[in-house]
Amino acid sequence: MDIVLNFADHYIFTPYVYPARWEETDPLRQYLSLLVIVMAGGYLLYLSTASLGYLFLFDKRLLQHPQMLKDQVKLEIQYACWSVPYMSLPTCVMFLLEVRGYSKLYDNIDDTSLGYLSLARDAILFLFFTDMLIYWIHRGLHHRLLYKTLHKPHHKWKVPTPFASHAFHPLDGFAQSFPYHLYPFLFPLHKGLYLGLFLFVNVWTVSIHDGDFRVPDTLKPIVNGSAHHTDHHLFFDYNYGQFFTLWDRIGGSFRAPSAWEGKAPIDDINRMGAKAKRG
Repeated sequence: MDIVLNFADHYIFTPYVYPARWEETDPLRQYLSLLVIVMAGGYLLYLSTASLGYLFLFDKRLLQHPQMLKDQVKLEIQYACWSVPYMSLPTCVMFLLEVRGYSKLYDNIDDTSLGYLSLARDAILFLFFTDMLIYWIHRGLHHRLLYKTLHKPHHKWKVPTPFASHAFHPLDGFAQSFPYHLYPFLFPLHKGLYLGLFLFVNVWTVSIHDGDFRVPDTLKPIVNGSAHHTDHHLFFDYNYGQFFTLWDRIGGSFRAPSAWEGKAPIDDINRMGAKAKRG
């Protein structure tokens, strides 16, 4: 995140926002700057990717589904926009620790043993490591002591739209994002790759809520996509994984997507339409 912070300091904060006497390396200034960057970036990334998913991938016929709430899209956006600032507060603590050199993030690819191949290796390790932790965190949030307060707001959306992707309770949202921030404190990771993975994770979160179930046949047993996550919203205690089906299979919570058996929410709409035509 220091890449983004340095850019913002050079072009925005130092010349136009902060007094000249306030050092760029001051921890309070860094935290406040990160807070502005993360909040602004969070809103921009969420609203842009969710809007694109809604416009081009989400089947608008689903808005007529019996389990779709009245004004659901509006409610999803409102809840997400309320949550983003609160999620940003602890997130920026993690970013501040990274900026101040406490993580294992690095700049120079030439210092690695594999060179550019290390980027591919580390991206794969990042995805598998975070998927493992998110599985157990997500499953833990379904425990009766936590669910009602923290995770139930997200399950209000039985048939989610892309705008449901970030409509979490703030503590729920941060808990499920924590593995992304933890990884570079445990394992070396290139700063540019980390930033790219952070963007990818946010786009992926939107994609598993967009109702587009298309996945190459060879990846269907492996990838936890929108079809799996839709069943998680509908049936509650299945398919907790974020990227892969591995930990659901290990944990006994895997469910083959009902969408692949002709039982997706859009199939309900089609059956309702056919029934109405018959009369």
